[in-house]
Amino acid sequence: MAIDLYLVEQHQLGLMPATLRFYSWSPPAISLGYHQHQYPDRWQNLIWNGRALDLVRRPTGGRAVLHQGDLTYAVVMSGLSGSRTQAYKQICEFLIQGWRSLGIQLHYGTAGRGYIHNPNCFGTATGADLVLKDGTKLIGSAQLRRGDVILQHGSMRLEPDEELFAQVFGKDVFAPVKLPLNLQKEELVRTVMNALVASAKNCFYVDFAVQPLSDREWEKIYLYCD
Repeated sequence: MAIDLYLVEQHQLGLMPATLRFYSWSPPAISLGYHQHQYPDRWQNLIWNGRALDLVRRPTGGRAVLHQGDLTYAVVMSGLSGSRTQAYKQICEFLIQGWRSLGIQLHYGTAGRGYIHNPNCFGTATGADLVLKDGTKLIGSAQLRRGDVILQHGSMRLEPDEELFAQVFGKDVFAPVKLPLNLQKEELVRTVMNALVASAKNCFYVDFAVQPLSDREWEKIYLYCD
């Protein structure tokens, strides 16, 4: 989350180009929406496979997301016109095209504002989220705007653990993800990333240069964690 916020501010200052980033979480974590202040106290003491789950706050809104068996994407860019909904649709197009290239059709969710009463982000799908044909939510996204700069990041559920999901959100709320991709975890992540990079090039008319963060940049990012 600190890296995403750092990329936003660097892009806003004109020091960083538009960025597409992918990452996973270790140890697993629950990220809270920026304005989400009500959540179960037990979330602060969850243990899974002998390790404590991190509890972090996103710079974006929305409900809690359990980050385990998922792949997170982040887009930092500027120059998009229109409403927040229109910006979502412009950015989400690369997700739709990328997953379509893997043989998976995604559609926008239809839930209304009732989602604010559900602490689980994946318990409902709004117009900013992407669902499978059977209605199962595959991708939940959220945005932060700083002037002309937009951060949109989201969680793509690949191999969520049913037992951990039940431990966090309770039983009978887990909706298994059924992807027609017979791939092991590392190969699955690599395949999804490659497909989304290719679709992003097509949607945004750009090419990408892989750029690791420098030691100096890491020092700045750690300041966001204080």
